[in-house]
Amino acid sequence: MPDQFEKSRPAAALKELPQRLHHQAFCVKDQEVNRQFFEGVLGIPLTATWCERVFRAEVGREVDYCHTFYEFADGGALAFFQFADDEAYEKNRAIVQDVGGSLHSAFKVSQATFDELKQRCDAAGVQLRIIDHGYCMSMYMMTPDKMKLEFTVDVDGAEEIAAMRRKDAHSELKRWLAGDRRTNNGDRPH
Repeated sequence: MPDQFEKSRPAAALKELPQRLHHQAFCVKDQEVNRQFFEGVLGIPLTATWCERVFRAEVGREVDYCHTFYEFADGGALAFFQFADDEAYEKNRAIVQDVGGSLHSAFKVSQATFDELKQRCDAAGVQLRIIDHGYCMSMYMMTPDKMKLEFTVDVDGAEEIAAMRRKDAHSELKRWLAGDRRTNNGDRPH
C-alpha cells in the first residue's frame, strides 16, 4: 500500500491548505449527559442540534438520530450523534482499545482558558492528567462516553520550536524509520 501512495504522491503541498477543522464527530449514548459535560462542566456552548431520519446501510433501515455541535472560537466544532436505535448505536459507537492515550482529540487554548478548564474540572470531580511536553502544556480528561480530550497551551517560544520542527520534519521521520530512536525533544522535562 505505501508504494501505491509513493507513486501518486504530489511534488508539493496543496496550493491552499484546508482552512480549519469543520467538525469531528462521535457517537454518544446520551446527548443530555454529553451536554452537561461539554456545556455544564467545560463551558463549551451547544450551538446547533439537528434531528434527522436517514437510511443507515449498517442496519439496513431508516434510523432517527440527533446530531449536536459544540463550537470553538474558530468556528470548528465537536459533533455528536445519538441514535434512537440501539443497534445503530452499537454499530456506530467508538470502540476504544487505546489504553495508552494515543487516540484523542487535542485543542489549543489560552493560558486563561486552560486555568479555567482545570478549575471547572476540579470542581466537577473530573479526573485530569497534566503533562509538560516542552513545546506545550497539556491537560487530559475523559468524556462520559470515554472519549479522551486534550487541551493544550503553548509555552514561551512555541513558534520558534514549531519552525525548527517544520524544517526537519522529513529528515527526523526518515531517521526514526531507519531505526535511530534518539529523542529530539530536549525541551521536555524528564
